[in-house]
Amino acid sequence: MRPTGKRSSHKSTQSTRGSQASATKPARGAGHIRIIGGRWRGRKLPVPDLPGLRPTTDRVKETVFNWLQFEVHDKRVLDAFAGTGSLGFEALSRGARSVTFVEKARSAAAQLTANVHTLNAQANTHVCHQDALEYLAHTSETFDLVLLDPPFEHGFLSTAIEHLKLRNLVVPDGWIYLESESSLTVVAPENWRLHREKKMGQVICRLYQVMH
Repeated sequence: MRPTGKRSSHKSTQSTRGSQASATKPARGAGHIRIIGGRWRGRKLPVPDLPGLRPTTDRVKETVFNWLQFEVHDKRVLDAFAGTGSLGFEALSRGARSVTFVEKARSAAAQLTANVHTLNAQANTHVCHQDALEYLAHTSETFDLVLLDPPFEHGFLSTAIEHLKLRNLVVPDGWIYLESESSLTVVAPENWRLHREKKMGQVICRLYQVMH
């Protein structure tokens, strides 16, 4: 959640998920994310040591999930450009029915898979090792909540929004969370209603709802 070079791959160059490599142990110098609410509150999960891979901060997560406090339980969630999976794991902890993580960087996707196993959450998660924009362009799945936090200053966000719009990937009354550099002007589809917006340093968070 930072400017330039923010999370590696789409969070690492471009997000995607998958891979099962040996990611049970984080690389030297790697850090962790902390789940701040729900079933696994306080639980820490390792993240790989990748250039530019920076998890969403606890401050931002608290804000976002306060906005979404009644909109996560039993919902189908997509965490595109997943990186560390900080947002997706938070949603899972708070009762999401399912979470799909999409991450392009192999080591990041492998660590996501390892963390899913650590939480014994395989039944309602899917880790997709793929470019996030490719995923959005071809998936047939629809979601109640989509979390978009791509690397800054690469133009990924506008393309992702276009895919969501053209392919109707978010159900009516569903939610889209966008995180970007504060200087970025977002052009949202006409049927997306801006519900909340907050600037925090060099980051701006926006929450939209899809109207009928």
